[in-house]
Amino acid sequence: MRTDTLFEVVDKRFLTLIVPHTEPDLLYSGCRWAEGPVWFADLNMLLFNDIPNRRTLRFVPDLGVSVFRSDSNFANGNTRDRQGRLVTCEHGGRRVTRTETDGSITVIADRYEGRRLNSPNDVVVASDDSIWFTDPTYGIMSDYEGFKADQEQPTRNVYRVDGRTGEIRAVVTDFLQPNGLAFSPDESILYVADSGASHDPEAPRHIRAFDVTADGRLQNGRVHAVIDAGLPDGFRVDTGGNIWTSAGDGVHCFSPAGELLGKIRLPGPIANVTFGGPARNRLFITGNKNLWAVFVAATGAQRP
Repeated sequence: MRTDTLFEVVDKRFLTLIVPHTEPDLLYSGCRWAEGPVWFADLNMLLFNDIPNRRTLRFVPDLGVSVFRSDSNFANGNTRDRQGRLVTCEHGGRRVTRTETDGSITVIADRYEGRRLNSPNDVVVASDDSIWFTDPTYGIMSDYEGFKADQEQPTRNVYRVDGRTGEIRAVVTDFLQPNGLAFSPDESILYVADSGASHDPEAPRHIRAFDVTADGRLQNGRVHAVIDAGLPDGFRVDTGGNIWTSAGDGVHCFSPAGELLGKIRLPGPIANVTFGGPARNRLFITGNKNLWAVFVAATGAQRP
């Protein structure tokens, strides 16, 4: 095992995924809890959320950070759909929304079977325009990252919204606290984090994998990777199928087989990551009050 200031190499394959001797860039340090980074390649900018301060921030290389949306409704996870529009999970509204090109807001989902959602957390969009999101209870536990409220759903689920009809369906219902999610590069596997150990030390702190069927269902659920420090929250997948996930001591990188390859050591806990930059080889990392960026030798699979 090799450990230096930034990288901890557990498996020599990790050496092919990092840029030795690079230094992390601290891009911003003014959040209460930074989350939801999403890269806009066509606009050369990153959006990310400061959940307790109810704002969405914009980072532009060489220009720094400014306010994109002053009242984000306690927004958490972000992504882009195939038309380039911003899709957001809002704790405050207990809903998933889309920002249209004219700036108006469309509600994608806020109820299931007649009951309000818990507090949508993270979201991805597949190539068939279906929208997949997680719905733990973090946003209704207190007034810090949302509005304290009773849980109306009997379980904490992973949902799929049909991109054509808008039909919402619970595709997994046995998570304690479903959190980050991402597809494998060919979308045959959906990975979902369970961060239930945030409030129960004996609860899961792992990422599960599910096979995606042709009709948009999930099967063959299994534990894919276990975090040995802190919790898995948000994560992304590179073009080689490796998972780069948040953890308590930085970012952990797992192989497509679920083997820990190495770690990027940063002050934790880390909340989320995304690939960006012109070559999609800059890993943007949110955690605590900070936005970091580290150049790597991997390329993000998600095309913003």
